[in-house]
Amino acid sequence: MNFDGITTLTFDCYGTLIDWERGILTALRPLLSRCGPQSDEAVLQDFADRESRQQAATPSMLYADLLNEVQGQLARHWGVADDDRSLGASIGDWPPFPDTVDALRYLKQYFRLVILSNVDRTSFQATQMRLGIEFDAIYTAQDIGSYKPDHRNFVYLTERMAEQGVRREQILHVAQSLFHDHAPANAMGLRSVWIDRRGDVGGWGATATPTDGVRYDERFTSLGAFAQAHRDR
Repeated sequence: MNFDGITTLTFDCYGTLIDWERGILTALRPLLSRCGPQSDEAVLQDFADRESRQQAATPSMLYADLLNEVQGQLARHWGVADDDRSLGASIGDWPPFPDTVDALRYLKQYFRLVILSNVDRTSFQATQMRLGIEFDAIYTAQDIGSYKPDHRNFVYLTERMAEQGVRREQILHVAQSLFHDHAPANAMGLRSVWIDRRGDVGGWGATATPTDGVRYDERFTSLGAFAQAHRDR
């Protein structure tokens, strides 16, 4: 892994730092208990399809509210009543991956750390308490008015970084989702690292299927492995 010239790591959060698939499935268990048997993969794919469509349709909707809307759509799709709409409120309960916090603490010694996330500010505050890391900047879908993979999110990121004296070639975007993150990062000319959290499972889980030809500079199966690559150099 070549870190030459990189001063700033920009991170997707949910799916990369936070185990959102575990969080989503846990929050949906009460609803799923009233449905017929379904595999976790089928549930996550149903979620991915509806979340990406809803984000495109309502780019200014707060993420917690958007998740509640998706939960209602899932309930109707599965043919069950849903009076709960608790998915949005569960974001702050979603756990970090076991390697996340130690890796971030290590990387913070060497890089500026920035969040670019499809979330609302209130929900991220709860997540930040779990991470225990002070990020140098946090940019949310609520701040920008659109959801990744909209290119506006990466334009916003690079413009804010430029205001702080960070050039595009000094940024390395670190993310799990090829659909939400790597495709638009490609379009913006940003280097990127794929944290392939589903490497042992395969498939796309809670993220929409990426288009063909998505690129990334390096692939690691965990953030810990990425941090280790920096130690090794």
